[in-house]
Amino acid sequence: MAGTIMAAGQADTPAGTHPMAELHERELARIRSGQLDLAGLIHVTETLKQGGRPELAIEPYKSWIALNPDHPLLYAAMFNYGMALSDQKDVTGAVNVLRETVRLKPDFYAAQINLGSALERLGQVGAAVTAWNGVSTALPALTGENLNFKTIALKQLGRVLETSNSDALAEDSLRQSLELNPHQPDVIQHWIALRQRQCKWPLIEDVGQVKKAEIVAGISPLSAACYTDDPVFLLANSHRYCRTSIGLSVDPAEALPPLDPRQRCPGPLRIGYVSSDFREHAVGFSMTEVMEQHDRTVCEVFAYYCGVPAADATHQRTKAAVDHWHDLTGISDPDAARLIRAHGIDILVDLNGYTKDARTRVFALRPAPVSVNWFGFPGTMASPFHHYLVADETILPRELEYTVSESVLRLPCYQPNDRRRTVAAERPSRADLGLPEGAFVYCSLNGMQKITERVFSRWMAILADVPGSVLWLLAGTEEANERLRQAAAARGVAPERLVFADKRANPHHLARYPQADLFLDTFPYGSHTTAADALWMGVPVLTLLGRSFAARVCASLVRAAGIGETVCATGEDYVARAVAYGRDPASLRPLRERLLAGRDTCLLFDTPLLVRRLEGLYGQMAQAAANDVLPVPRLRGLDLAHEFGTGLALADSETLDDAAYRALYGRHLRETAAVYGGDALADMV
Repeated sequence: MAGTIMAAGQADTPAGTHPMAELHERELARIRSGQLDLAGLIHVTETLKQGGRPELAIEPYKSWIALNPDHPLLYAAMFNYGMALSDQKDVTGAVNVLRETVRLKPDFYAAQINLGSALERLGQVGAAVTAWNGVSTALPALTGENLNFKTIALKQLGRVLETSNSDALAEDSLRQSLELNPHQPDVIQHWIALRQRQCKWPLIEDVGQVKKAEIVAGISPLSAACYTDDPVFLLANSHRYCRTSIGLSVDPAEALPPLDPRQRCPGPLRIGYVSSDFREHAVGFSMTEVMEQHDRTVCEVFAYYCGVPAADATHQRTKAAVDHWHDLTGISDPDAARLIRAHGIDILVDLNGYTKDARTRVFALRPAPVSVNWFGFPGTMASPFHHYLVADETILPRELEYTVSESVLRLPCYQPNDRRRTVAAERPSRADLGLPEGAFVYCSLNGMQKITERVFSRWMAILADVPGSVLWLLAGTEEANERLRQAAAARGVAPERLVFADKRANPHHLARYPQADLFLDTFPYGSHTTAADALWMGVPVLTLLGRSFAARVCASLVRAAGIGETVCATGEDYVARAVAYGRDPASLRPLRERLLAGRDTCLLFDTPLLVRRLEGLYGQMAQAAANDVLPVPRLRGLDLAHEFGTGLALADSETLDDAAYRALYGRHLRETAAVYGGDALADMV
């Protein structure tokens, strides 16, 4: 909760006509002579800030506080002083001042909340939690103001506890915040994500006065992809998220001049990649060789990094591979857009989508003629400012193009891979990994947020039919691990048949894969880079082909790896095939041999081919822009589709066959078409 205490009526006082430096010196003289009261001090410092010299506000506060130690509102001046220091990135100074503010007035909750934020910025997470917890527990009867302070403190607690893997405590803090104020979409999003990460089923439930349909309406695009295989709802939900969290239009003061793509710089196409994940991250691992393989006679490569500070090998390798590297950390969205515009970028590629630390607002400012959604987010952006989505024939066949807003262009295989990935030389044994020597080992080394109740029940049915088999999972929190053990016992499977793998650096993670017999994919959000890792190490992957983007990527990968027979059409087929392989392990040997023999030649790992085809797509996009025929995103009717979708049993969408699914939305469209006209989904009817 940032901000400062404002002087009454100051908004009506015009800014001074003197230069800011002169104003600063004159008012300092008034402070020293005792002629400036607190209201005047606040007005002066706000004038300095509005005049573009916020750093000059610090000395007036410092001097006034030193000369007025007994003022009854000293705490207010101290608070504003602390916020001014924080704004100037003197976080240590801000902590000292805000601590003194809280000492002067312990019930000044705004100071406690901001003290917690400053402590967090210094890495003092425990102290930050203490500050916020003090607010949430010490408030008296809930007045309107105190209610606001408490909800903010609980939200901050939940956010920090989540990042420190205290998921249960974080979820409880966010639930309390929602009970106090149900109108917090960001809290709903984090609450759902936390429940997914803890495998809490059913996922959606009422929270205080917030009903299930309202919870569903607030789900984030990434969580929604883990929850439902309903691509129309996912399209509509992404559009709602874009409208409410990003904004469909821009402030005229921030808008860039219109572009004329016919006036582009001569020479190779200038391709800009925007990502927070050029580091040890699934996207970072996969994209490094793409950067290295680009033909510099065709493309000049710009990387715009917007992630956490990094210095790992993947980060350094990416920096070395591109022609131009720019860190957007600390740069505002308008300034970042102006920087990209100044570079004359022809095609700007969004490698984040709706994921953590994305800079989607930069794309909204349209700094380049063409914007592309590829690889960082498994689905449509449903925004007015993304023209193209890159996919392949398996992920988005023609008959499913109605489920995305962008114009679809296709690669032979959608997902890039790094053939130079490092595998640790030391290969652990099953005993080293806690796996039984003679057992059939199923694995699914995905994040727990992808494990739904239906998927887990299928896995337990598989284990029940393959005596002695075990399921090897990537560990979550110990509480989440225990929850899955109890869920296994409730389904008649001994809890010890679940084996949890610790998190390891990627080379060591890859080295342990060969101890698995068969990788079981999740659904509806399937394995992407995790599946590619398994296939690279020769482990067959069994997957279920769904309707939505995220539910079809794994099928694309296994087909591109040359083992398309492991793609299942139904959940029943998935269980039966997994059981058959488990009962006859020798039947997997040809698949393993095919994977290892074809690793250097199969489509999945042919990165040079992917890059050449990608450059061809970029050429098509640039030509379309030069001819002024860029595609217009299909967005009509999506608000109505979202409202309709929130009332459906979204977790059960996979139980509908294609005809029933299309008929469901077709009826809705027919019922609304007479009033609202046609929309982007009309071809479903």
